[in-house]
This record gives sequence, structure tokens and C-alpha cells, in this order.
Amino acid sequence: MGQVTEKIIDIDQILKSKLGAKAKWVPSPLVSWLKRIAHQDEVNGFLWSARDKEGTPWLDATLEYLQVTLEVVGRENLPDPNDGRLYTFVSNHPLGGQDGVTLGAIIGNHYDSRFRYLVNDLLMYLPGLAPLCIPINKTGKQSRNFPAMVKAGFESDNHMLMFPAGLCSRRHNGVIRDIPWSKTFITKSVEYKRDIVPIRFGGRNSDFFYRLANFSDRFLPFNLAMLFLVDEMYKNVGKTFRVTIGKPIPWQTFDKSKTPSEWAQYVQDIVYNL
Repeated sequence: MGQVTEKIIDIDQILKSKLGAKAKWVPSPLVSWLKRIAHQDEVNGFLWSARDKEGTPWLDATLEYLQVTLEVVGRENLPDPNDGRLYTFVSNHPLGGQDGVTLGAIIGNHYDSRFRYLVNDLLMYLPGLAPLCIPINKTGKQSRNFPAMVKAGFESDNHMLMFPAGLCSRRHNGVIRDIPWSKTFITKSVEYKRDIVPIRFGGRNSDFFYRLANFSDRFLPFNLAMLFLVDEMYKNVGKTFRVTIGKPIPWQTFDKSKTPSEWAQYVQDIVYNL
């Protein structure tokens, strides 16, 4: 297990790792604001209390800390852990926090932790989560390694849990929905002969978040809304979420009658109809 100190999430250090020497030019009021938005002290308090856990037990502890209540529909659609096969689990991404933790806990408990996330590298700062992750750097030069990381995940003997939108859901014309899904989960599931299990996660972020995300996506060169995801997570403490698991879709379904992007849209539509 990685070394854990009392200050696990350190905004100052994260800024230095991302910006290098330029970090010193970030105004101190802005740094203080980032620490508050990221709930640095509260998160570090929880991480310290859960420092003896990692993997699925850590996910379970996180759900308890966030006071998540679950309604799981279609649990019988989860394939038998002993059938000798590997699966790709895909879900919509409405929240950016509780949804990832919740689905990881459901799949981790069902498959004895034999699954991996494809996640943004910022989550790798969480020691308890790191053993379940294949890190992807979305903010730096390593993004070109994305194909190699996906390949490593699909060649492993782990099930894969993916949020094909990459970003959490946006609201357009009053409808909260993921942006179009990336086709990667289709092409890799076919290549490695993995059936796809569709999952619908019911939940939403605040009106403020959707307004900010739309502004950021339209006018800014970076994802400002992502900075508020921890704050949104705390707004969702104590809520009940409904998770609906659909029937596995055989990988042979995804033939040449549609392009991989069209098949990705097809699965996304199935998820939203669950």
C-alpha cells in the first residue's frame, strides 16, 4: 500500500505538478478558493480515517461516508463471476463522484475486486482507489498513451468499468444527458470478445453546475466545471440513487452494419431507456 500522510490531497502540490514553476504565479486567494471548493480539509479527514483500506473496501467506506442509499434494479443481470468470461461495464456519468464510487463498489463486491476503472489521473491522488485504476492523464502530455492504457486494461484478466462520455453529463434544452459516447468501448470489446453490460445511474448535479459547465464548454479552453465536482459530491451527501443494470449485449452484436460510433450511440440509447 502506498505511503499515506495526513495531507493526502494537497492543492499546492497538485498545482506544482501541473504547472511547474508557473505555480508560484497563481494568486494566493485563488489557491485558498480552490482548497475550499475541493473541500481539501474534509476530504483529507476522510482519507486519513480510511487509510487502512484500499480497493473495494475503500469504495464501501466512501459510500458509507457519503451516506449513499442505493436502489439496485436488475442485479440478476450481472454475469456469474465464475463463468470464466470478462465483461465491459458501461454507464452514463451524471455526477462525477458518487456514480463512479457506487458502480465500482457494486462490481467490486460482485467480482471480488476483479475490475479496473479507466480514470482521469487526478483520481490517482486517492491512495485507496489507485489499485483499481488504469491512470489516464487528461491534462498533460501523457494523453497520447491513452491507447496503450486501454490496451493494458483489456488485455488484463479484469472486467472493465467505463464512462464512455469521458465527462459528466451536461444539460441542454432542459435535458440532462451525457455528451456522445466515445467508440473505444465498442472497438475494444469486439477486439477482446467481451460482452457489454449497460448500466443506468440515476442522479443529477446542481443547476449551478450545469450553467457553469455550459459556459465553460462554450467559452473556455479548459474544463472549469471539473473543479466543482467535489463540491457537487458534498451537495449529494445523504441522497438515494437508483442503479439499473441491463442485460449483457453480446459482442457479436456490433457488426459492420453500423460504424463503431453508431454502435456507441446505440448502447447509449439502451442505457437511457433502462
